[in-house]
Amino acid sequence: MDPVEAWAFPSNRARVRNCTVLAALTNKQSNKDGTLSDEEIAFLLRRAEGGFGIITTAASHVMENGQGWPGEMGVWGDHQIPGLTRLAAELRNRGALSLVQIFHGGMRAPADLIGTIPISASINHEPKTGNKPAREMTVLEIEETIEAFATAAERCDKAGMDGVEIHGAHGYLIAQFLGTETNRRGDEWGGDLTGRSRFLVRIIQAVRDRTSPNFLVVVRISPEIVDLGIHLDESLELARRLVDTEIDALHISCWDVFKGSETDLTDSRTLTSRFREVIPTEFPLICTGSIWTAADVRFVMNEGADLVGVGKVGIAHPDWPLGLMDPNFTPTRPPFSTEHLASMALSPIFVEYMHRYRGFVVGGRPADD
Repeated sequence: MDPVEAWAFPSNRARVRNCTVLAALTNKQSNKDGTLSDEEIAFLLRRAEGGFGIITTAASHVMENGQGWPGEMGVWGDHQIPGLTRLAAELRNRGALSLVQIFHGGMRAPADLIGTIPISASINHEPKTGNKPAREMTVLEIEETIEAFATAAERCDKAGMDGVEIHGAHGYLIAQFLGTETNRRGDEWGGDLTGRSRFLVRIIQAVRDRTSPNFLVVVRISPEIVDLGIHLDESLELARRLVDTEIDALHISCWDVFKGSETDLTDSRTLTSRFREVIPTEFPLICTGSIWTAADVRFVMNEGADLVGVGKVGIAHPDWPLGLMDPNFTPTRPPFSTEHLASMALSPIFVEYMHRYRGFVVGGRPADD
């Protein structure tokens, strides 16, 4: 399949102008009340103008106690709908489909930011936040959080966004329920994979029940997070089960699409090919991780991806999808000057945040740090 050709979701025939996805990107540009800032909207619109088929917002917390960092977009209040409405309309005018990535930080929500003790599947400690251990959620809190995900998706639907991406990857609350190390519950929300995935499955059901039939529901997962007890064999089984729910696509966050399992060194196949093997051929699979050139895109699509997600290359090269018309397209790599990034519609706050990425900004964190 040619990545620059139009594509459609089999479930509802929603048309995407090409197979490129701007993945969710932390940028810390939102207002303190969780509303979208003009700078964040401008950043996303510039990537739509650059030809991306699907634009995903930054991770957006569904409850005030789920905020993971300052300047984070929120979808927990109706006051956030006007900004979403503006973004949805302007992305559509530029030819892109829109997704809001919805999540809850769980144990990774800093206590000094949310003003309370963070919550998780079990009592868990995330030292990077500087928190005391997160407390275990009550059953009532689990139900309230599922409802919050559904209400957040409903807001996105009312605003005219094309769908949501439920963030079950990267160690946030849903992943904390999925992991054997972070979910040590003895009730129906823990135990085997059925119990540990119940939280995610119930969120999917609640989101689908509260949104319109053509509203897209995508789920993103991490194939492996060893520290949390998320392992490839169970992630593959989870993928098989998710196909039987009412989601429109599965997004696997590979970090590096050219590599295989971190732990199963006897099998050298890529993560993309292994997920493609266990889910139906016609079921949409999105893959992200270290994709930069047109050759990289062809590689991951040949491995079984239907849609190709990118992060860093989309930050530095907003017209990246247009470049893919050249099969030899090889955009420049980092480090990038602050002037270049500013000219690509990154605000000073976003540029400063990118200094934390190894080797990405001239004068920022060294590549070999």
